[in-house]
Amino acid sequence: MKVNKFVYLHIFFWLIYLVGSIIIPAIAYGLESVLLDVTFFLASFICFYVNYFFIVPAFFNADKIYRSIFAFFISVSCFVAVRYFIEQLAFPFLFNIINYPKGTNFFYYFFDNVFYSSTTIFISTAFWFFKYFIQTEKEKTKLIEARKNAELQALKTQINPHFIFNSLNNIYSLVYQNSDKSLPAIEELGRLLRYSTKDLEKDWISLDKEIGYLDSLIELEKLRLKNPELLVIEKNINHPKLNISPMILIPFVENAFKHGDFREKGFNMKISDENKILHFYLMNFKKKQLKDSASGIGIENVRKRLEILYTKQYELNILETETDFTVDLKINLKNEYH
Repeated sequence: MKVNKFVYLHIFFWLIYLVGSIIIPAIAYGLESVLLDVTFFLASFICFYVNYFFIVPAFFNADKIYRSIFAFFISVSCFVAVRYFIEQLAFPFLFNIINYPKGTNFFYYFFDNVFYSSTTIFISTAFWFFKYFIQTEKEKTKLIEARKNAELQALKTQINPHFIFNSLNNIYSLVYQNSDKSLPAIEELGRLLRYSTKDLEKDWISLDKEIGYLDSLIELEKLRLKNPELLVIEKNINHPKLNISPMILIPFVENAFKHGDFREKGFNMKISDENKILHFYLMNFKKKQLKDSASGIGIENVRKRLEILYTKQYELNILETETDFTVDLKINLKNEYH
């Protein structure tokens, strides 16, 4: 809640209080009682804000009830002191008017006014707790957001070295074999690194850039395959400028090349964005000797990032059998358009 809304709330309260404690009694009983009503209003006003700005913030402690009781009596004392000074000391001297009979004991006056001040103190305390709750929720939201951002940065930096490590392994094999494909591979990797260094720091990139990363990665991996034509890729992109978090799709493709069987087989990949819902499908065959799970650190990171960034806006299904590994991911990108 914005500050000006708190101000409006206070103004509304005091208008109601003014009407109820001064205007209506003046109409009902005449102007004779107005002076005493004004002193009551003034004492309530001062007590309200002394309690609101100083007493409750200084003494509030949920674990120590005695502090709250002590704070209550301080607030009552404030109310009584203001009212006693005006009604019992100033008014008799200035207007020859007195509220309680002369000789009234201060302690009687104090305890008689506990009831009258309690409502003001209670409402003032409620207002403070309301503001405190709103501020606490805002701070909590900021902390959660900061923690999410820090976690996302950590996750993205984990993905990047993993991606570079896999690509360098592929290039090392080509160089070792003196393959004429090694130079194009280095050039392709250089392009990918330029993309990643530039865009990995961003929170969002366009969908066509993310798919461009996939294309470059696949072209890089094709250089080492005997049958690159077995990679079946279908793309149907109608909204290339939709925003997406960088490196969301690449780990799945990396995983396919790392754990997939590409000797006589390939994979089937489909990407579409019908109705601004990204649909990514990838099925690859597993290496026969692969005993552990085909999902690695990259995919686990993507799971975490999806949960943070697209809570209840995505659906990820991963099916692993003895022979193949399938990823079916849908992300609602309708709110991520430029």
